[in-house]
Amino acid sequence: MPLDRLQKAKKYAFLLLKFRLRGEKEIEQRLKEKGFEDTAIKQAVSFLKDKGFINDKAFTKAWIRYRLKKPYGIKKIKEELRLKGIDKQLLDSCISEAKDKNYSEENIVKEIVEKKLKKLKGIEPGKAKRRLYAYLFARGFSYEVIINAINKLM
Repeated sequence: MPLDRLQKAKKYAFLLLKFRLRGEKEIEQRLKEKGFEDTAIKQAVSFLKDKGFINDKAFTKAWIRYRLKKPYGIKKIKEELRLKGIDKQLLDSCISEAKDKNYSEENIVKEIVEKKLKKLKGIEPGKAKRRLYAYLFARGFSYEVIINAINKLM
């Protein structure tokens, strides 16, 4: 394989990493989509891992932190990271670590419901409930927590 292709694969991977951290599988997928051969992809990814530019654990922790601030629910975050090729064991470990740091889905959902109810004043209660439920469910919060919060606050 020509060294030129490997250099181009590395250069493209660095371009991707310039914008945000990425997982190993995500880099592999993007290089494949760009048309690089498997050998160039493997060598480029191996190089990036050896030099510390790709670290699935650091990427997973950063992604979880970022998405919890939005706020998104654990279910949605897990699905996003699973689609990015993050190992289930690593994902579960990072999620439980994040939950241990004073994460309360109930409090987050309660705050969102309170804010949204102010905007939904004047709307028929059944319709407001459906909108709230759809919004929160799409953001990955658990069914039980959503229903409890909506029922308590409405």
